[in-house]
Amino acid sequence: MPDISITGPDGSFSAYLAVPQSGVGAGVLMIQEIFGVNQDMRDHCDARAAEGYFALCPDLFWRQKPGIQLTDQSEGEWAQAVELYQALDYPKAVEDLKTTLSYLRGLDGCTGKVGAMGFCLGGYLTFLMATQSDTDCNAGYYGVGIETRLNESSQITSPTLLHIAEEDKFVPPPTQVQIKDGLAGNDMVTIHSYPGMDHAFARHGGTHYDADAARLANERTAALFAANLR
Repeated sequence: MPDISITGPDGSFSAYLAVPQSGVGAGVLMIQEIFGVNQDMRDHCDARAAEGYFALCPDLFWRQKPGIQLTDQSEGEWAQAVELYQALDYPKAVEDLKTTLSYLRGLDGCTGKVGAMGFCLGGYLTFLMATQSDTDCNAGYYGVGIETRLNESSQITSPTLLHIAEEDKFVPPPTQVQIKDGLAGNDMVTIHSYPGMDHAFARHGGTHYDADAARLANERTAALFAANLR
């Protein structure tokens, strides 16, 4: 599918839209990593469309540099991705995601039910959407920074999955314990840990990609969506 344009309070930004073959279904708001709406994110969107969902992934770096599509295959791309990540305005990113959520719900053929699914940066933003929006369910993969927003945990009122890589260098074991303890009191949250897995184990073609762990995490996410979006 070609990229589409979405207009928000601050201007227009692009987003990749994948449509289910039937033309009818619930939606999944896909949330990018630090590499932009690249081929990996497009592949994730296409996979959700193959499962029967409208999948929409907005460009969250558009205020800095629109249309970024990086990989994790070179130091130069990593440096650019980290620079964009560090300069991201998170309240504005959440605003863009809420705008995209509304757009997705209003698409012809969309049932109006929408879940959020994100990776790395997107995993953190998925958590923020769980606490700050009315998504119907959420699945965050190895989100970085969740421990800084645990005070918002009581605001999660829709089923939420968090996939944690036990060997994640960006979310070390003490931080993982902090996250689990901080969310233990909310029955809406389920946390799955993946022994031996490093950060980005579900990034297609990435250094730490693990087909078995990615498949298990995606199956759990698919079950979440089937239970709450169908």
